[in-house]
Amino acid sequence: MSRRHAAEKREVLPDAKYGDRVLTKFMNNLMIDGKKSAAEKIVYNALDRVESKIKRAPVEVFHEALENIQPSVEVRSRRVGGATYQVPVEVRPERREALAIRWLINASRGRNEHTMEERLAGELLDAVQSRGSAVKKREDTHKMAEANKAFSHYRW
Repeated sequence: MSRRHAAEKREVLPDAKYGDRVLTKFMNNLMIDGKKSAAEKIVYNALDRVESKIKRAPVEVFHEALENIQPSVEVRSRRVGGATYQVPVEVRPERREALAIRWLINASRGRNEHTMEERLAGELLDAVQSRGSAVKKREDTHKMAEANKAFSHYRW
Protein backbone atom coordinates (compact mmCIF):
# COMPACT_ATOMS: atom_id res chain seq x y z
CA MET A 1 0.00 0.00 0.00
CA SER A 2 1.51 3.26 -1.12
CA ARG A 3 2.14 5.96 1.46
CA ARG A 4 2.12 8.79 -1.09
CA HIS A 5 -1.36 8.55 -2.59
CA ALA A 6 -4.24 6.15 -2.95
CA ALA A 7 -4.48 4.14 -6.16
CA GLU A 8 -7.09 5.53 -8.52
CA LYS A 9 -10.08 3.30 -9.20
CA ARG A 10 -10.34 2.03 -12.75
CA GLU A 11 -13.81 1.90 -14.21
CA VAL A 12 -14.76 -1.49 -15.69
CA LEU A 13 -16.61 -1.73 -18.97
CA PRO A 14 -20.18 -3.10 -18.92
CA ASP A 15 -20.56 -6.75 -19.97
CA ALA A 16 -21.48 -7.68 -23.53
CA LYS A 17 -24.84 -9.41 -23.04
CA TYR A 18 -26.62 -7.37 -20.34
CA GLY A 19 -24.59 -4.12 -20.23
CA ASP A 20 -24.08 -4.33 -16.47
CA ARG A 21 -20.89 -3.15 -14.72
CA VAL A 22 -21.41 -5.18 -11.53
CA LEU A 23 -21.75 -8.33 -13.62
CA THR A 24 -18.39 -7.53 -15.25
CA LYS A 25 -16.79 -7.15 -11.82
CA PHE A 26 -18.32 -10.48 -10.85
CA MET A 27 -16.87 -12.17 -13.97
CA ASN A 28 -13.45 -10.65 -13.32
CA ASN A 29 -13.50 -12.07 -9.79
CA LEU A 30 -14.65 -15.48 -11.01
CA MET A 31 -11.96 -15.61 -13.69
CA ILE A 32 -8.97 -17.91 -13.10
CA ASP A 33 -5.64 -17.57 -14.95
CA GLY A 34 -6.96 -14.77 -17.17
CA LYS A 35 -9.55 -16.96 -18.89
CA LYS A 36 -12.26 -14.37 -19.25
CA SER A 37 -14.24 -16.18 -21.97
CA ALA A 38 -14.54 -19.22 -19.69
CA ALA A 39 -15.77 -17.01 -16.83
CA GLU A 40 -18.28 -15.31 -19.15
CA LYS A 41 -19.58 -18.66 -20.34
CA ILE A 42 -20.04 -19.88 -16.76
CA VAL A 43 -21.86 -16.71 -15.65
CA TYR A 44 -24.13 -16.45 -18.70
CA ASN A 45 -25.08 -20.14 -18.58
CA ALA A 46 -25.76 -19.90 -14.84
CA LEU A 47 -27.98 -16.84 -15.41
CA ASP A 48 -29.84 -18.72 -18.17
CA ARG A 49 -30.45 -21.60 -15.73
CA VAL A 50 -31.75 -19.14 -13.12
CA GLU A 51 -34.04 -17.50 -15.68
CA SER A 52 -35.49 -20.86 -16.76
CA LYS A 53 -36.05 -21.85 -13.10
CA ILE A 54 -37.82 -18.75 -11.76
CA LYS A 55 -39.01 -16.93 -14.92
CA ARG A 56 -37.60 -13.50 -14.02
CA ALA A 57 -35.00 -11.21 -15.59
CA PRO A 58 -31.63 -12.81 -14.73
CA VAL A 59 -29.77 -9.53 -14.02
CA GLU A 60 -32.56 -8.46 -11.66
CA VAL A 61 -32.23 -11.80 -9.84
CA PHE A 62 -28.43 -11.40 -9.71
CA HIS A 63 -28.70 -7.93 -8.15
CA GLU A 64 -31.31 -9.10 -5.64
CA ALA A 65 -29.05 -11.99 -4.64
CA LEU A 66 -26.09 -9.61 -4.15
CA GLU A 67 -28.31 -7.28 -2.12
CA ASN A 68 -29.18 -10.17 0.21
CA ILE A 69 -25.49 -11.02 0.67
CA GLN A 70 -24.06 -7.52 1.23
CA PRO A 71 -23.08 -6.86 4.87
CA SER A 72 -23.89 -3.52 6.48
CA VAL A 73 -21.47 -3.83 9.43
CA GLU A 74 -18.27 -5.77 10.01
CA VAL A 75 -15.61 -5.99 12.72
CA ARG A 76 -12.11 -4.56 12.33
CA SER A 77 -9.23 -5.24 14.71
CA ARG A 78 -8.13 -2.24 16.76
CA ARG A 79 -5.17 -2.34 19.11
CA VAL A 80 -5.61 -0.26 22.26
CA GLY A 81 -3.04 -0.38 25.05
CA GLY A 82 -1.77 -3.90 24.45
CA ALA A 83 -5.18 -5.43 23.88
CA THR A 84 -6.77 -6.10 20.50
CA TYR A 85 -10.49 -5.36 20.22
CA GLN A 86 -12.89 -6.37 17.47
CA VAL A 87 -14.57 -3.03 16.76
CA PRO A 88 -17.81 -3.00 14.71
CA VAL A 89 -17.74 -0.49 11.84
CA GLU A 90 -20.05 0.39 8.94
CA VAL A 91 -19.03 -1.10 5.60
CA ARG A 92 -18.62 1.42 2.78
CA PRO A 93 -20.63 0.69 -0.40
CA GLU A 94 -17.68 -0.34 -2.62
CA ARG A 95 -16.48 -2.85 -0.05
CA ARG A 96 -20.02 -4.17 0.50
CA GLU A 97 -20.25 -5.01 -3.18
CA ALA A 98 -16.76 -6.55 -3.27
CA LEU A 99 -17.45 -8.70 -0.19
CA ALA A 100 -20.78 -9.88 -1.58
CA ILE A 101 -19.16 -10.88 -4.89
CA ARG A 102 -16.30 -12.68 -3.12
CA TRP A 103 -18.61 -14.52 -0.72
CA LEU A 104 -20.95 -15.57 -3.53
CA ILE A 105 -18.06 -17.01 -5.57
CA ASN A 106 -16.54 -18.83 -2.58
CA ALA A 107 -19.92 -20.26 -1.55
CA SER A 108 -20.52 -21.42 -5.14
CA ARG A 109 -17.12 -23.11 -5.31
CA GLY A 110 -17.87 -24.91 -2.05
CA ARG A 111 -21.10 -26.51 -3.30
CA ASN A 112 -21.50 -30.13 -4.41
CA GLU A 113 -23.00 -29.83 -7.90
CA HIS A 114 -21.03 -31.11 -10.89
CA THR A 115 -20.29 -27.96 -12.91
CA MET A 116 -19.53 -24.43 -11.81
CA GLU A 117 -22.59 -23.23 -13.77
CA GLU A 118 -24.88 -25.44 -11.65
CA ARG A 119 -23.14 -24.36 -8.44
CA LEU A 120 -23.40 -20.67 -9.26
CA ALA A 121 -27.04 -20.96 -10.35
CA GLY A 122 -27.89 -22.87 -7.16
CA GLU A 123 -26.16 -20.35 -4.93
CA LEU A 124 -27.88 -17.43 -6.72
CA LEU A 125 -31.28 -19.08 -6.24
CA ASP A 126 -30.49 -19.69 -2.57
CA ALA A 127 -29.30 -16.10 -2.09
CA VAL A 128 -32.50 -14.70 -3.63
CA GLN A 129 -34.48 -16.70 -1.06
CA SER A 130 -32.11 -15.50 1.74
CA ARG A 131 -30.54 -18.88 2.45
CA GLY A 132 -27.31 -20.57 1.46
CA SER A 133 -23.67 -20.26 2.50
CA ALA A 134 -23.11 -16.70 1.26
CA VAL A 135 -26.11 -15.35 3.19
CA LYS A 136 -25.00 -17.32 6.26
CA LYS A 137 -21.60 -15.63 6.00
CA ARG A 138 -23.33 -12.23 6.12
CA GLU A 139 -25.43 -13.29 9.11
CA ASP A 140 -22.29 -14.47 10.95
CA THR A 141 -20.56 -11.15 10.23
CA HIS A 142 -23.55 -9.24 11.60
CA LYS A 143 -23.69 -11.47 14.70
CA MET A 144 -20.00 -10.85 15.36
CA ALA A 145 -20.54 -7.09 15.06
CA GLU A 146 -23.56 -7.29 17.38
CA ALA A 147 -21.60 -9.28 19.95
CA ASN A 148 -18.80 -6.71 19.96
CA LYS A 149 -21.06 -3.66 20.14
CA ALA A 150 -19.57 -2.84 23.55
CA PHE A 151 -16.29 -1.85 21.86
CA SER A 152 -17.92 0.50 19.33
CA HIS A 153 -16.56 3.52 21.23
CA TYR A 154 -13.06 2.54 19.97
CA ARG A 155 -14.15 3.40 16.44
CA TRP A 156 -11.72 5.70 14.61
